[in-house]
Amino acid sequence: MTAQPSNAKRLIVLTGATRGLGRALVEAFVADGHTVIGCGRSTADVAALRSRFPEPCRFDAVDVVDDVAVAAWAGAVLDSHGPPELLINNAAVINRVAPLWEISAAEFDQLMAVNVRGTANVLRHLLPAMIRRGAGVIVNLSSGWGRSTSPNVAPYCASKYAIEGLTLALAQELPQGMAAVPVNPGIINTDMLRSCFGKDAVNYPTPEQWARKAAPFLLGLAAQDNGRSLSVPGAPE
Repeated sequence: MTAQPSNAKRLIVLTGATRGLGRALVEAFVADGHTVIGCGRSTADVAALRSRFPEPCRFDAVDVVDDVAVAAWAGAVLDSHGPPELLINNAAVINRVAPLWEISAAEFDQLMAVNVRGTANVLRHLLPAMIRRGAGVIVNLSSGWGRSTSPNVAPYCASKYAIEGLTLALAQELPQGMAAVPVNPGIINTDMLRSCFGKDAVNYPTPEQWARKAAPFLLGLAAQDNGRSLSVPGAPE
């Protein structure tokens, strides 16, 4: 698969579409004429997306941790729209800022379930249709904390290192013409960042500012990027 023309309209599936980076990407992609299929856990936020972005876009309340729910959602999406040309696994949570030994087993397990197992669930149920078509780009959002570390965010670092490894191994499994790419979005002023950086988060771009650069970058990824650990150009790291 070669890079499509910049004006080609895509079918994009995006998890974690209701808040933060995901919500900003929805806005940017739809403004450029692309069709976005998104999911999130909040029924109220999903309803707001449906109201703002009607068909052919589609938004559903789905918990990516629930493999049965993901399977049903993926099946419905494939029936209504077919396989995506760009699949972005964005849904993620971060741990309470604390040393590893103060993070409960339940909190650690939930973070890993969302960030790692949730990504695998979505891939499990959408990838086969993409592979049968022989085309498509998979972007799994990583982090600077998936390539380096800081204290008090060990569970999050572990999950994003896992995303890097999962994606690079997946890249070796895909047929020629497809791509799996771990992408570090950079440091963005989201709720997650504010939970770590506090008031200093305001020194970084908003999701909307970030999406203006990130959306065209993500749309430009193609087969030649398979297995490359990339970062959104221009985003603070």
